[in-house]
Amino acid sequence: MEPGGMVTSVTDGDTVILDDGRVVRMIGTQAPKLPLDRPDFDPWPLAPEAKAALEALALNKPVRLGFGGESVDRYGRVLAHVFIDGPDGQIWAQQAMIGLGLARVYSFPDNRACLDLLFAAEGRARLGRLGIWADPYYSIRAADQPGDLLARAGQYELVEGRVLLAEKTGGRVYLNFGRFWKEDFTAVIEAPALRIFAEAGLDPLVLENALVRIRGWVDDRDGPRIEVTHPEQIEVLATR
Repeated sequence: MEPGGMVTSVTDGDTVILDDGRVVRMIGTQAPKLPLDRPDFDPWPLAPEAKAALEALALNKPVRLGFGGESVDRYGRVLAHVFIDGPDGQIWAQQAMIGLGLARVYSFPDNRACLDLLFAAEGRARLGRLGIWADPYYSIRAADQPGDLLARAGQYELVEGRVLLAEKTGGRVYLNFGRFWKEDFTAVIEAPALRIFAEAGLDPLVLENALVRIRGWVDDRDGPRIEVTHPEQIEVLATR
């Protein structure tokens, strides 16, 4: 962990600007998005509330930065865990925002530190129906409703269901959630991701018949699909 400086402004619920001009993207989280000068972009529900909550936590306060992977993204933003110095000790901003139900876990294959603690905070917030978890926009989607998922193409979603078939074909693994692979929901794990699974001692083929929750961006390629780039995108809820 290293000194970060003072937070001089808050862009949205997962991004702050420090007094030295650095923009810090709070890695491991995704807060509801604001337009931020993007034309024709509708704000996600609770986006203003998320920004206000992070302002209350961090604005005009000293912070420290922790790193668990890649430290800068392609936009030049610092990728860090943010710890706010306060009279009662440090507040981990990511955990606090997720705990309020104003952000959800959002991870990357090159930045996977501390995710177990963030998943635990998310689970508590979801159980308590806090913040986004009381809004249908952020509902967990059913894997056996491909029409609903297609309507969410281009969105980041949490999808829950039982894996009907797990198979490896052409260097990639497919987790099929229905009998008609050109229509039903599928999770795809490409070769680079399979190497990360192997390094972690995990075999996605054992997920056949498991009840899982998968998070990621939904696209439309032979039905609704999510590409899984690292193991933490898959939460195993039950093995049988």
